[in-house]
Amino acid sequence: MTETPTPGPAPHHPYGTPTTPHVTVRGEAHLEVDPEIARITITLTARGTDRRTTLDGLTHRNTTTLDLIKTYGDAIEKLETGTLTIRPELTRHGRAERIRAYHGSIQLTATLNDFTTLGELVTRLADHDLTRIDGPWWALRPTSPHHAAARRQAVQEALQRAREYAEALDTRLGALLELSDTGVHSSPHMAPAGFSAQSRSYGGAPESAADTAPVDLEPVRQTVDAQVEASFTLIPPNLG
Repeated sequence: MTETPTPGPAPHHPYGTPTTPHVTVRGEAHLEVDPEIARITITLTARGTDRRTTLDGLTHRNTTTLDLIKTYGDAIEKLETGTLTIRPELTRHGRAERIRAYHGSIQLTATLNDFTTLGELVTRLADHDLTRIDGPWWALRPTSPHHAAARRQAVQEALQRAREYAEALDTRLGALLELSDTGVHSSPHMAPAGFSAQSRSYGGAPESAADTAPVDLEPVRQTVDAQVEASFTLIPPNLG
């Protein structure tokens, strides 16, 4: 007994046929939104005549900085320690290699969600000796709802564009064949400002952080772009 083969799915014609014409369109979205987080990088340095003195000084400065940052509680979304280096400085003269001093550095990265706190923290950190602050870098979180909003807007634009083509042919859309996400991209921005403080060895009393007004940092709006491609079938139009 011979079994009758089960008919497979109808062949897919990527370019359509006279009985099932296709239309393929692109949908785009461009949003400008306020940033959600800001990152700053703090580089601490120390110098001594021997390794132990340099390391002790760097450890003390690192502990003091971490304690200060942690006093801001929930405003600090993330605090990370980066590269730690201790390197010797050799004398420039003489045949024998002699170590003149040791230089140490450690890098911290802080992510904040309170921008008022950011200005105050930057001011207090900049008051510390041998401390450099770079940033801020403004950004959205990877899970930000703005990314989903941009995708929805791109899909809606693609659907509206396809409907307009169908109306131009005096017909309507049939079914969705394919929806392709060509990417969601957000552009982080860095404020054109950096801060650094070096050890004060000159005369005169330094101005304390308590007497200094917080730095006013204006958040930079973020750009979120989304693009999709969509293919639809059309009810065959009557072209006269």
